[in-house]
Amino acid sequence: MTGAAEWSEFAVRLAEMARDLLAQASVQDTLDRIAYHAVQLVDGCEAAGIMAVRRGKVHTLSASDNVVRASDRLQGEFGEGPCFDASRNKTEAYRIADFTTREKQWPRFVPEARKLGVGSMMGFLLYTRERDDLGALDMYSSRPSVFTERSEQVGWLLASHAAVVLSGARHVENLQEGMESRRVIGEAIGIVMTRYKVPEQDAFARIVAASQSQNIKVRDLAETISHIGDIPGPTQPSRA
Repeated sequence: MTGAAEWSEFAVRLAEMARDLLAQASVQDTLDRIAYHAVQLVDGCEAAGIMAVRRGKVHTLSASDNVVRASDRLQGEFGEGPCFDASRNKTEAYRIADFTTREKQWPRFVPEARKLGVGSMMGFLLYTRERDDLGALDMYSSRPSVFTERSEQVGWLLASHAAVVLSGARHVENLQEGMESRRVIGEAIGIVMTRYKVPEQDAFARIVAASQSQNIKVRDLAETISHIGDIPGPTQPSRA
């Protein structure tokens, strides 16, 4: 098969991946499918995952294999490693051909990664033009020198498409959560207005005050109010 034919076939598979990602019902499903497609589309990739570093702590957002989780855990414990550095320093892409040649850069992580059976790694930041913090897509192989320049090109194209879909999925989920929060809070305000015979502004003020005094998020408190029909806790206002 010629190089042009290979790229044409890859373009078709990339389009199929994009449609599959758009069909997912949640952000987590989208994350899991990105890792799945990385294994399917990138030559030599045996496992893939998405990791984020937030406030210095590692969070595994998705993993196709236990080796991904173990690698993320090691990098979090040591505070070093390729995925950790890429996510923390916003390195757009990295490729480590052979772990046996990189020990000086990550002296604690690399020997332990070898024990996990990691031979080579490659990864890409998932971001859009707005630089959304979407994490890093990481790919693993048990064989050294398996990832080539072509692998990196394929991975970058995959990550770029995936980031756009993931950003959209998160935006939709945030909108849905916001709408649901407004609905729940509105319902709680109505309950407080009726129970204490107060106008809407005063009812909301009472909910906010109770939220602050009890150190509970307004939305969580609103859900409780909707369930029990009153403001709970010692700061519950007396009847008007």
